Amino acid sequence: MITGASSGLGEEFARQLAGRVQRMVLVARRVERLEAVAAELREQFPATAVMVIAADLAVPDARLALVEMAEAAGFAPDLLVNNAGLGDYGEFITAEWGALEAMLDLNVTALSHLSHLVLPQMKRRGAGGILNISSLASTLPIPDFAVYAATKAYVSSFSEALRIELREHGIRVTSLCPGPVKTEFGEVARREGSSEGMPAHALFYVPKEQVVAEALRGLERGRARVFPGLKIAAAGLAIGALPLVLLRIVMGRRPRR
Repeated sequence: MITGASSGLGEEFARQLAGRVQRMVLVARRVERLEAVAAELREQFPATAVMVIAADLAVPDARLALVEMAEAAGFAPDLLVNNAGLGDYGEFITAEWGALEAMLDLNVTALSHLSHLVLPQMKRRGAGGILNISSLASTLPIPDFAVYAATKAYVSSFSEALRIELREHGIRVTSLCPGPVKTEFGEVARREGSSEGMPAHALFYVPKEQVVAEALRGLERGRARVFPGLKIAAAGLAIGALPLVLLRIVMGRRPRR
């Protein structure tokens, strides 16, 4: 089961997993985009059954219905890719609360709830996996990206604890912590009326194909976290070694909007 599967990393996860799995559930709000992706996958990989479910994962009942529909159709997942997420770039004080609340609902609550819903089946099987899409931002307190970075810090911490809890049940948990990737995420995170994008050096961009390939390889190997790309991996290592007082100084000098 892949959430946010209509574009970006979610679509790429679907493409790389198709042909490697018997059944696949693609989830997103945009049903037309989902159907287009599913049609391509069915044509290229006829041995993989693809189910499409349009759902707004910020709504609790939609999450319950999603898992019930999948299980009823024989598509109960033994791998959940929690990819759906939102961003908001700009100062916290000028943000629309509705946008921040939607981001919290999707990035934190929906991810946790879906994990809670699918884990009992995985535990009964004695096998399974959860791949949570976090971010390099999870390692930093980022001005102008404060709530997003905080939600991803939650994802990484939650994944680490869940990984320990579930190890004895044969369930793997990995968090993927990419840096900048060329997807629609930046456009969605940009506020209406703003022409400014998130500051990111071109050298740090990693192709989505590489991000997904490294994520799946890391999950297979039982890694706790994956920082895709050598530069992002080095950045994650360096940030983790810095004391908080130095991080405050570095982030205080970061280019802002």
